[in-house]
Amino acid sequence: MPISLREDVSYIILKKIKETGGDGKHPVDFQSTDFTGRQLTVSDFLGHLDYLNQKKYINADFSGNAYANQDDVPDAVNFEAVDLRVANTLGADDGPLPHLVRFKRAELTEKGEKMLAKMNETPPKALDKGPVMPIATKDMPFLEKVMLKGELEDIFDARDLTIIVYRTMRDVMTTETSDRVAKDLGTEDPLPTKDKSFQDSLGELWKDDNPIVSWLSRIRQPLEIKDDTFIFRIEQEGGLPKGTNGEKALKAIFSATKEELPDERIQEVSQYLPGKVKQLWEAA
Repeated sequence: MPISLREDVSYIILKKIKETGGDGKHPVDFQSTDFTGRQLTVSDFLGHLDYLNQKKYINADFSGNAYANQDDVPDAVNFEAVDLRVANTLGADDGPLPHLVRFKRAELTEKGEKMLAKMNETPPKALDKGPVMPIATKDMPFLEKVMLKGELEDIFDARDLTIIVYRTMRDVMTTETSDRVAKDLGTEDPLPTKDKSFQDSLGELWKDDNPIVSWLSRIRQPLEIKDDTFIFRIEQEGGLPKGTNGEKALKAIFSATKEELPDERIQEVSQYLPGKVKQLWEAA
């Protein structure tokens, strides 16, 4: 079962590691109070640690299996110091096989330091208002393509930019076309030649996580947006990090999106895009 990668939880983990250490790896004493109100399971916590470690935002030492995925895992983070005892049936033929999972030491990498610095400038909104739209690990193939091709530093930039690009694309097309794109990016009509393991959440990104914006996009007529205005909107609303620009972000998201659409939908979308944006779509 995929975990949900959340910006607020990632921020808390990175911040705690930063604040409790000096040079090099050091013990980090995570407590349940660190995640008060986060509705976080042990499985979610370990999944976040494992993802941050694998993607080299942190350099951490684990012992045991880094995942808790059985029914007898506690419903909330509840552990003492840095020892995490979770049940795991991987490899067990006849039921739970207890394992000790210990998170020993950790340090932020240079990549993690940069990510934390950016989050410190604009702390996750979920810290004040509750959970934001989660990023399921099953979404990673699409979002990691956007990260790589757009030269973005983290998965949250990829998600946020994708929402802005999709929002602008919907503004220039009819509701009927938008609905067909949503269906192709969802699970109602899966394409046998495409990887649909993460399509459900990708379809939600197309629909927009803002209900008011999503509703408005359905009731108004298509907008006439010039190509330079289209690109400028991406750059302004997306808060692009240094090293990338609107065109680069569009190319990355267009390329990843086209891999999930049938040819007829790619052609249908193209007719609504203006000037240079249309060229970027067709070339992606």
